[in-house]
Amino acid sequence: MKKFLVYSAKILVVTFLIAVVLDGLYTFVYLQSNNRGKIDYVYNSNARNYDVIILGSSRANNHFVSQMFEDKGLKTFNYGMSGGHLFEADLMLKLMIERHYKIKNIILEADLNLSNEHRSDGISSKFLPYLHASKIIKEHFSKEDDFDYLYYIPFYRYIKFDSQIGFREIFKIIGKEKTSSLENDGYYPLVKHKNGNMKNNIVSLNPLPHNKYYEEIKKNCKANNINFIAVMTPMCENVKGMNYFDKVKKTYPEIHNYENVVMEDKYFSSCGHMNDKGAKMFTKKIIEDFFSPQINLK
Repeated sequence: MKKFLVYSAKILVVTFLIAVVLDGLYTFVYLQSNNRGKIDYVYNSNARNYDVIILGSSRANNHFVSQMFEDKGLKTFNYGMSGGHLFEADLMLKLMIERHYKIKNIILEADLNLSNEHRSDGISSKFLPYLHASKIIKEHFSKEDDFDYLYYIPFYRYIKFDSQIGFREIFKIIGKEKTSSLENDGYYPLVKHKNGNMKNNIVSLNPLPHNKYYEEIKKNCKANNINFIAVMTPMCENVKGMNYFDKVKKTYPEIHNYENVVMEDKYFSSCGHMNDKGAKMFTKKIIEDFFSPQINLK
């Protein structure tokens, strides 16, 4: 029995040491990466200057055409992340501020994402390689139910989120394989899909009265003299529960409602996402409404 216990203890110790070594190696690789996605592009960067930064979910990533701002002389990047929530948008801004980014304006897509305060595992997991290297990331995740496992168990986060940050991604980083997420200054254009879902039901959605991540973004913008512009972006005609946007406006009067600026199905790839043509119509309206005076002063 004693031999068995000693043998088992040795296996546990060896397994723990292997996990520590692998954790360190994976983290080291991520600390060298800056072209796989928007998160490492920010994390492993120094101070950048922007006239306009866009934050939000896919409804930011697919709806704001960065080049149209650039054509008006406004240095712009779309940091919207498909699948992301305000949890991730808030953390991105915190990292930018920590890196001394100079940002004049932030456009935040704040509509459907106001209905929850959950993290998006698919996106938030991409911050986890830096969990031990960044106090900001550690604090942001500290209230999550699985924080102790993620932080204190070596290599656990890489195993749990293997499809996002595991061996396959490590291999691609080492091979210097780029993704399309940084193309077009972060904007990802969509095409009109023949079989796109042109119906949606958001009847059950309700905006939280004080979404903590939205409030943090707004607070950090104010503290760093960043002009904060929050907008609701368009949805197609066949949506049940469109009074959700009225609820948002009632709860957050400062958010500008653009949900009906573009409505025809021909301008959408799916009910919640405009195609490139629709995005250009929408972006044109945003530039006219918020940036025309700035452009004239240049």
